[in-house]
Amino acid sequence: MILCDFHIHTSFSDGSLDMRTTIDLFGQAGFDVIAITDHVVSGDNSIGKFARTFNLSVRGDNFDEYLATIRQEAERAWNKYGMIVIPGVEISKNYISRERSAHLLLLDIKEFVPACLDYEEIFLDARRQNALTVACHPHNTPDLMNKDTLFLWNNRDKYAKYIDAWEIANRDDVFNVISLKKYNYIANSDFHKARHLYSWKTLLNCEKDVDAVKNCIRHNKGVAITLFRN
Repeated sequence: MILCDFHIHTSFSDGSLDMRTTIDLFGQAGFDVIAITDHVVSGDNSIGKFARTFNLSVRGDNFDEYLATIRQEAERAWNKYGMIVIPGVEISKNYISRERSAHLLLLDIKEFVPACLDYEEIFLDARRQNALTVACHPHNTPDLMNKDTLFLWNNRDKYAKYIDAWEIANRDDVFNVISLKKYNYIANSDFHKARHLYSWKTLLNCEKDVDAVKNCIRHNKGVAITLFRN
């Protein structure tokens, strides 16, 4: 089994650590595969405009720099730790209403995808890039500091066909409804600061290879979750 975390933020958005420090933290902890998934926020409302103004989002004009930094650090991580680093983003549609809000991971992304696109456009663009799509923290959370993002779950009958996996666990929270619906699942830290390393993670029974990892998640065989405590 390989130890994985597919939901990690750095100082390219609202993470507290720069990318190199973040990757070293996971490499030194013995992880096999991680994904860097900084926010891409929708700028069509005041919440998104605030995030973009204060550089809490990857944007179209710095996406190439973001991707190049991940690729450079991925090569270093492989040579130093034998750890794969997958480039990704977290599409973040944030509204005052939790019923309208949604966060979506795109893993193994090659081109910028604006968060202001409608959902079908985002899903189809991800599919064109052969990127993995993961619905983030899709249900109610007890943490008052985190805003619920319920849109994808409430509209699952329409969008589930586009989603490769759902977060059954995010940091310290477990979403039992995912297992009840028997959807494909993974577990992630939603890492923003060093202490978030100790959280729910994914174990995969597959080769340590990007395509093998994506196929394992899509077929959801040989997938388990673990509460990482080092």
